Formats: sequence, C-alpha cells, structure tokens
Amino acid sequence: MRIDLHTHSSASDGTDTPGDLVREAAAAGLDVVALTDHDATSGWDEAQRAADEVGIVLVPGLEISTVFHHRGVHLLGYLPDPAYPPLTAALDRILAGRTERTPAMVAALREHGIDITEDDVRRESGGSVAAGRPHVADALVRMGVVADRTQAFDELLNPGRPGYRSRWAAELEDMVPLLVAAGGVPVIAHPWGRGGRTVLDVDALASLRDLGLAGIEVDHQDHPPEVRARLREVAADLDLVVTGSSDHHGLGKVDHDLGVNTTDPGQYERLMSLARR
Repeated sequence: MRIDLHTHSSASDGTDTPGDLVREAAAAGLDVVALTDHDATSGWDEAQRAADEVGIVLVPGLEISTVFHHRGVHLLGYLPDPAYPPLTAALDRILAGRTERTPAMVAALREHGIDITEDDVRRESGGSVAAGRPHVADALVRMGVVADRTQAFDELLNPGRPGYRSRWAAELEDMVPLLVAAGGVPVIAHPWGRGGRTVLDVDALASLRDLGLAGIEVDHQDHPPEVRARLREVAADLDLVVTGSSDHHGLGKVDHDLGVNTTDPGQYERLMSLARR
C-alpha cells in the first residue's frame, strides 16, 4: 500500500484542481492520498468525488499556518470537522491575513523596481481561497523576473528579502488542542526543515505531544537522511506517529512528485485509529 499524506491543490497554492490531483495520485500508483491545502477545506468535496471515481482513498486534511516562538510552523490536521466553529473562526482569520498581506508585498516589490500589480497576482491565484506568496512568485515567473518559485522565494519573498511582509498566524500551542477538539489529528509538517530544528527541539515536541500532537512528518524532501533517522528516534521516544509524504504542489515545486515519500501502512493505521477515537 502506497500512502502520501501531504499534497496541495489549486484551492491553495498547488497548480492542479482537487479532482485532477486525486486522479494524478491514482495514476502515480498511490492507494491513499491526503489533500492538505493551506488553511482551507474547500477542495475536499471535489477531491472526494474524484477519489470515488478512480478508487483511491482520500484523507481530508489541511495545513494550518501557525507560529511557535516567533517562527512559522506548518501544522497538518487530518479529518477535523470543517464546521467546528472555533476552527472555522481561526481559519478565517488566517486567510484574512493572507489576503491583507498581498497588497503590501506588491507595494514592496514595486518599490524595489518590479512592475507587478495585484491583478497579476489575482490571475495566478485562480480558484484559491486566498492569494499568497506562491501566487506572487508565480506572477514574477510569468513576468520573467525569476525562473521559478524557488528563485522568487530565495531572492525576493523569504524573510529578510525585499518583497517579504509578515502576516497573522495562529499560535501552535493553541492550534494543536483546537484541532483535537475539532475531531482532527495534528501532525507537524517537515519539523526540522527550513531551520525548524532551532525551535522544535525534543523538549518542544514533548510539550506539544502533551497538548495533543499525534505525529511528525519525518520522510519529507526537506529532511536529509541523517535528519530522518534522528526524527524517527525522537518519534519512538515520544510515541508519535511517523508520516511521509511528497508535499506535492503540481508544477509549483520541483522534486516533490506524488509518492516521492510515503507513509508506512502501520503508521497510517495508527493515525486513522486516533481519528476514529
């Protein structure tokens, strides 16, 4: 059984519609795929219809923007109730932060000498519930300013770069128990990628486990082999579920093909067991 528990569609910053994403997952030989768009559940229904058509198991989820010790952390949530009022309120506030940041980023880039407009970004965001940095990056690619999203982030959109502007995100220590209260299963995405090890050390992960954290994403392209080995040890010591996934964004990310990393079936069953409880 091949299981990929972290993918994105055009409902957030992927380039495939939710239905096309699921169909591509089936064509790639996956048996289970999770749709985990950023701060949004709007793609679930379309993805489920496609999953029913092609005979693949869909795990509805999302990837929530949070902050921990002043650093951004992405929190995967599997199978929460999307109508749970505190969760919808938190997601609405996060998405509003995304929407409000876009004009500020555009203005900053224009001050830097790049002739980009909000309309350029809107054309890229398509069916997304909110425009974000990846859509600004896509606009820059289309304009020929950069070659791809990676260059856009590295040179213009990451913290410390000319086009970066901060936005509101939920506190991780609040969001973990909120997801649990919504019936969801919380798993930290790529915890030691992108410098995350500086804040998400073993003690921090232990404290988050005590708040309801169920697992950590170990097998991810941001984790080299030695990091994966150490995270497996940490997960075993803390009795956390270990997941693996592609973090697929369609054409939006290179080297993140569907199924490039997968979750062990036994670990997947642990995750589903927690959801059923």
